[in-house]
Amino acid sequence: MANFPITKQGYTKIQAELDKLKTIERPAVISAIAEAREHGDLKENAEYHSARDKQSFIEGRVLDLQDKISRAQIVDPALITDKIVRFAATVTLFDLTQEQEITYQIVSEYEADLNNNLISVTSPIARSLLGKEAGDGVEVSTPKGIKEYEVIKIEYK
Repeated sequence: MANFPITKQGYTKIQAELDKLKTIERPAVISAIAEAREHGDLKENAEYHSARDKQSFIEGRVLDLQDKISRAQIVDPALITDKIVRFAATVTLFDLTQEQEITYQIVSEYEADLNNNLISVTSPIARSLLGKEAGDGVEVSTPKGIKEYEVIKIEYK
């Protein structure tokens, strides 16, 4: 499998989730399984089956996060001095349709969170922005039609 870029903040977030799963969630579910076993017949024990399902989810998530961590290439935006849009850029755009500014940071698909203006490098808007400079116009095809933006500012922070 190929390596993938991720910001320092994204890497830290993934590492924190893995640590929580290993040190808090995993021991808690093991205790829940042990307690449910004490209740007798496992075939009809809903608590036991629920705890086993949760354990299965936790173990799968641990494996997934360990894989991500092993393949991650950490990118520190503060070390980038480009004047064009690349991975980890924070881009301020002017939405020509709604006549308002919006700022996005281009991050990995594992970090994307539209509520915090973090967009995946694979998203249509990020793909349209890559390689652009301040002052460039951008057209993005969305399910609601074509959106037009102007790149106002590019920062790496």
